Parts: sequence; C-alpha cells; structure tokens
Amino acid sequence: MLHKLLIIFAVAASVQAQTATPLDQILARLDRLESENQKLLEEVRELRQELKSAPPTSSPAPATADAVPPLAERVDVLERRSEEVDQAKVQAAQRFPVTISGMALFNVFANGKNGGSQQDPLAATLTSGPSNSGATLRQSVIGLRYDGPETFGGGKVSGALDLDLWGGDSTSLNHLLRLRTATIRIDWTNTSVSFGQDKPLIAPRDPDSLAQVAYSPLTGAGNPWLWQPQARVEQRFALNETSGVRLQGSLYQTRESYSNLPAQYQSATVAARPGWEGRAEFWKHWGDQQKLEIATGFHTSFSKVEGASIPSDTVSFDWLVDPLPRWEITGAFYRGQNLSPIGGGSGITLLATDTLQGVRQDSGWVQNSFRITKRLKINGFAGEQSDRPSDLASAALRSNLAWGGNLMYHLAPNVVTSFEAMQLRTKYMNVGLRLTDHYDLAIAYLF
Repeated sequence: MLHKLLIIFAVAASVQAQTATPLDQILARLDRLESENQKLLEEVRELRQELKSAPPTSSPAPATADAVPPLAERVDVLERRSEEVDQAKVQAAQRFPVTISGMALFNVFANGKNGGSQQDPLAATLTSGPSNSGATLRQSVIGLRYDGPETFGGGKVSGALDLDLWGGDSTSLNHLLRLRTATIRIDWTNTSVSFGQDKPLIAPRDPDSLAQVAYSPLTGAGNPWLWQPQARVEQRFALNETSGVRLQGSLYQTRESYSNLPAQYQSATVAARPGWEGRAEFWKHWGDQQKLEIATGFHTSFSKVEGASIPSDTVSFDWLVDPLPRWEITGAFYRGQNLSPIGGGSGITLLATDTLQGVRQDSGWVQNSFRITKRLKINGFAGEQSDRPSDLASAALRSNLAWGGNLMYHLAPNVVTSFEAMQLRTKYMNVGLRLTDHYDLAIAYLF
C-alpha cells in the first residue's frame, strides 16, 4: 500500500511539473535571478571589507598558474556580474530592455456648488448642487518604456504604454486600469513613423498640472485632448546647428459620440471617422536654456449623421518660448467648426429649422511658468472655448473660461507637491453665467 501511494505522489508531481504554465516558469526564473543577485551583492560587500582591511603590498606577487587574482580585480568582476544579473531581471521576453515609469498621485480636492459632483469639473454646470470634496489616488499613472532592435535602414524601434486608474465608479475600492496613450515608433536620422493612441497631432502641448491628469489640463476650455488611434510620419530638416523645421502628418480616428445631438441622432451617427492632420514647426535654441518653437497645423474630417456629412475642420497655432532661463510661455489657438471629434468642445447642433450645423468656435489657452528655484515652480494659466451664438440652441454652452494657477515644490528629485486653484466661468445661451471653483492639493511620487 505504501508503494502505491509513493507511485501516485510521484506521478502527480511529474504531471504538475509538466503542466507548469509559462508564468510559473518566468516567476521561478525571476526568483533564481533575485537569489543569485543577492548572493553576489553579499560577496561584493565581504570582498570590499577584506580589501579595506588588507595591508598594502610593496610589489605584486609573481604570477603562477594557480595564483588567485588580486582582490580589487575580483571585486570588479563580481560587480559586473551583479549588474548583468540585475539587467536580465528587467528585460522583456525578447531580451530588450523595458523601463517601468509612472507616478503614484494622491489628490485632495474641493469644488463649488456648480462642480457637478466631479473630482475635476470641466465646466460649471447649469444647475447648482451640493459642494463636494474628497481624496483619491485614481489619477495615478503606470507606464512602460521600451527600446527594441534596429530595423531596416538603421531605424531604431522604441515605444511607450501609459495606463491609469481612472476607470471604475470612482469609489475607493473600484479602480480599474484604463489605457491612456501607447505608441510604437521607428526613428531614422531625419524621419520617424509611429503608430498608437495619442492626442491630436495639432495639440501636442499641455499646461502643467497635478490636479488635472485623468484628462489633459484645460480640456473643454481650449485644449483638444482626445486620445485616439492614429498613424504619424515626421520629417526633420536642420537649417543649422541651432535651428530646424519639422513637418508632420497623421491619419487620425475621430470619436463622434461627444456631439450635443439628441439621442435619436446619436444612434444614427457613425461612431468613428478617418481624419487628416498636418503640422509644420520651426524651432531654434540659443544659450543653455532658451528656445523657441512655433507651429501651425490643420485637422479635417467629416461626421456622418443620418447620411449627411458635417465638416469637422480647424486650423491651429501653437508655441513654446523660453525668453529667459527661468521663464517659459506655452500655448495654442484653434479656429474651426465641429471640434468634438478630437475632444475640442462643441460638435453639431440641431437648429430650430431641423437642420444640422457644425458649431463654429474659437478656442485656445496660454501658460506662463516661472522657476523660482531648482525646487520651486509657479504656473499661471487660462483657456477658453467660445462658440458662435447663431450655431447654438437655447441653453447650450456658449463659452467656457478656465483660469488659475499652481505652485509646485520638489521635496526630493522624484517627490513633488502641488497646490492648485482654478475657477470655471461658463456661459449658457439665454440663461447666463455660472461659476465654480476647484481646489486641489497633490503629492506625487515619480518612478
């Protein structure tokens, strides 16, 4: 009987070993690497102590076949082996390095009565409600950065993947991972191509904020933000050592569900459409920190509603200027119609005449940043979306102005605190102005 039990146990162990999953094998390999690395580090420390206590020698010992290498050489060899083991721990399955990055972000916030019970209100609501406040880590970001092999023509493959915890119902025990941006990029000397999900090509810049992270800062107030699948190409031309030109183009997939159409028209709207974008940038650097970047661009696509084609067009202008070493001015301006497919505000209106109209608008934002010390930085910003009244129905959002600023202080190179105050001033057709204030105290650990 005992022999039979032993045979059964042996067969079970063999089956379990044969059916081990690849994940089990990876975890076991990581455990072995960790153990080996720890042993090497302990041996390096012991050899260092031995090296410190060893008396100096006047002449090297004669070399023999069985001679032990000098202690310092042994320490160097062990340190190199330890580095190799540590590198192997962070490599992907294809043996290319992957870097974990991101930010653990804790926010304490408070909003006024027209904040709509949101953590980050994008506009003051038409009707008021109770003020709200709270604390959360759901704007924390987790990212991967990877470098791949060289491809044809000497191109270098790289990319990134960024997730956050904004998904779920916002309660403390129901945070879900959400895809933010992701890119696969190939860079040659003067040309790059990329595929992935990102902001519109014509909106590459953002104000600085730790209060507004789940969406781009000033979303709904002059900053088109919608992260969507797209393919890009970029060509670079150097004018001299300190200046040059970038030409960029992209095929962008729009999202048509953000228009203000009634529900029956929403169901008859094509969910996604192809859009074309282009951007041309001139840049110049001088001194150690001063630089100038100015660019102009365009977006064009068509929204399909019950067989009708509604244009979505805009022209853009964006800039970054460092006039002094500690002073930076950034911003962007947009003029067009039906910008909701790229996250730029109002979309399509059903007028009283039962006609569909793409809402024409002017929008933009600007930020002034001053670095007071190496640790302390102050940012002041403002943005506005302004729609043409003749394109709007009664009680529709007429304009949305956001203005405020924040103070950021580095407690350590990778630990940042921030206090931000912002006011939203939203006007509605035939109703008037609504206001709400937003306050946020944040601490971020960057990794």
